Amino acid sequence: MVSQRPTRHQIRRHARKMRRYGIQPMTVISLGDQFPEVAAVVIGRWLWRWRSELAPLAVMAALSVAGWVMHTRYAGWWPVVAAAGASAGLGLPLAGARLGLATRAERVYAATAGASAVGWLAAAIALGPSRSPLPQILMAGGLVLAVPWWVHRRRRAKVRVERTLAAWPEIAHAVGLAGSRVQSAVVDLWGWRARFALARGQTIADVIAKLPAIESGLGTFRGAVRVYPTPDDKANRFELRVLATDPHADAITWPGPSIASITEPVDLGPFEDAAPAKMLLLRRHALFGGTTGSGKSGGLNVLMGNLAACYDVVIWAIDLKRGMELGPWGPCIARLATTPAEARALLADAVAILEARAAHLAATGKRVWEPSEEMPALVIVVDEYAELAEYAPAATGDADSIARRGRAVAVTLIAATQRPTQKAMGQGALRSQMDVRICFRVRERKDVDLILGQGMLAAGWHAHTLNAPGKFLISAPEHDTPRRARAYLLSDQAVADTAARHASTRPPLDGVSLRAVEERARAHPDAPADPVGTTHQAGGRGSPDDDRDSPGALLWLALCVAPQEGADIAELMNASGMTRPTLYRHLAEHARAGRAVQVSRGRWRAATTDEHEAH
Repeated sequence: MVSQRPTRHQIRRHARKMRRYGIQPMTVISLGDQFPEVAAVVIGRWLWRWRSELAPLAVMAALSVAGWVMHTRYAGWWPVVAAAGASAGLGLPLAGARLGLATRAERVYAATAGASAVGWLAAAIALGPSRSPLPQILMAGGLVLAVPWWVHRRRRAKVRVERTLAAWPEIAHAVGLAGSRVQSAVVDLWGWRARFALARGQTIADVIAKLPAIESGLGTFRGAVRVYPTPDDKANRFELRVLATDPHADAITWPGPSIASITEPVDLGPFEDAAPAKMLLLRRHALFGGTTGSGKSGGLNVLMGNLAACYDVVIWAIDLKRGMELGPWGPCIARLATTPAEARALLADAVAILEARAAHLAATGKRVWEPSEEMPALVIVVDEYAELAEYAPAATGDADSIARRGRAVAVTLIAATQRPTQKAMGQGALRSQMDVRICFRVRERKDVDLILGQGMLAAGWHAHTLNAPGKFLISAPEHDTPRRARAYLLSDQAVADTAARHASTRPPLDGVSLRAVEERARAHPDAPADPVGTTHQAGGRGSPDDDRDSPGALLWLALCVAPQEGADIAELMNASGMTRPTLYRHLAEHARAGRAVQVSRGRWRAATTDEHEAH
């Protein structure tokens, strides 16, 4: 008599009866019952883990099955399948970018593989998949086309990311973020980024505080992980970015000016995702901070290169290192102070200008000064502001006044210093007036809060970890998350070429501002002379009745002999021997008196009789 094996249901029912009478059943596990189930699970997990690598083999198997099924049932459909394959082969190179195929090589490969697969399938439908040489073609062609798939960098990176994120629950538990989960992940040129949902009670601040632990859990190098809020700005979401390679490892050459007007945002350099780090300077003051060798001067060069290309900006500068840093931009700087006395005079004149502009706006019923070529903005760049506070402390009061009152009248102050302490900034409220903060590498963690503002270090603005010259963090109304950027690099030759290129197109100060400077000069006759040659003495300057050999007479002669289309600024400077600011002052006086006209941008000539009478 053959005994029948009890079913699982019978075993469970028998065990319940034994427990009811207080008898503890002894569990017996049958190896024959469990082994098939365990083997299937292991094989299934293995296939799932290596699904990306096995994809070409799976496609070959699917083609074989599809060819056999359609050959036996729909053998007459092979022309339709062949036509669909031809259409796909033609369409993929054109529409591949929308399907996530970023490069031309990827689109060509996808089109080739797709057309080959569909072509083989059409042949298999018509002849049968086992008809020679179709099996040999499938095997050989499939392996050849699988090689690019297996070696593709982005595919392998995506597989690594998927396997890494599969272990995220364990990593999250280890770093104290238990309950957080992965929502999506994308591989890009420099690494990958993923979006996460946090458990209840967790915030992005908790994630930022655990960055070193997350780097350890993911197995990245130090400083490779970034944390940002998600675009929807939800409190229980965050975006994690992991860099496989540093996109800022090498210096990035400056591509040239990014703006032509102060009303446009300046591009200082790219972020790590290649987006430009732009900031608007109109009606904002800016602070550049960073230790020696951090690239602060390079950032100022990028700023100066963009300002030099603006047709509606007059640049004044203070460089108490005798012009060593800003001197190369001299052809584009209307006024450069290199001594404490000259710096005091420059800032005092700037205060006079902002007061005159404010009075002009009040008289004309306007609220703000709109920069234009005729009414340009005034930008004052101060390198090493701490030197100004130490050697010309009286000037810091004027700087504070400019910071507090200069926005509406388009007088902007840009200060650069290593450590903007209260003492270095002149004991005033200047630092609090800086809307834009550019922080290069700092030596001490506390300097982050000093430059960017109180509490920024705790919020994740780790400027002390920046590891190359030119890398910076930017805090501005449009930049409220800590994203690393790197300033463009300008060589000395690029600075000289840019300054020479834009020197002839620099605008002069407007009449309101010029009169304010002249009135202050008359009120303070002992003030230092303009360091670039502009005198503050009043009376008779630029008049045609000047001495025959004086610069004013030589300029008037050059204007009189200029052709109808006018003489450019460089020609007038050579003829008169004047510096650019002095020349512009003379031209402005000639224009106000009706003796000279500006024919086009940067070109002047003497006015005709009719033009003079009309004036």
